[in-house]
Amino acid sequence: MFIHKKIDTIEPTLQKAGKGVAMKMLLSPDESPNFAMRNFTIDAGGHMPLHTNTVEHEQYVLSGRAEVVIGDRTIEAGAGDVLLIPAGVPHSYKTLGDETYSFLCLVPKGTDIIEVLAC
Repeated sequence: MFIHKKIDTIEPTLQKAGKGVAMKMLLSPDESPNFAMRNFTIDAGGHMPLHTNTVEHEQYVLSGRAEVVIGDRTIEAGAGDVLLIPAGVPHSYKTLGDETYSFLCLVPKGTDIIEVLAC
């Protein structure tokens, strides 16, 4: 199967958790045999709360900067960075500066249960 899309034609879905968070489903689990590909954006001054997922996340940062908590570590992530967040590890994001933080996020196909740990 072949799929070709333009990111600008995909409507973002505002996320309930956090502030200023939106997600575009670039390749849904129904379209791809093994992974879903998403593009998350977090507006300047926004954040995504501490949470866990039952699936791992592979991420590539497109733009902006954020303080990212992964387990017991806090890092500053920015454009060009690659992150692996293992399944079950608490993580959160808080933008830094005045630019939107944008990243690609790939997750394996399957049930992903999200548990918000702190707002």
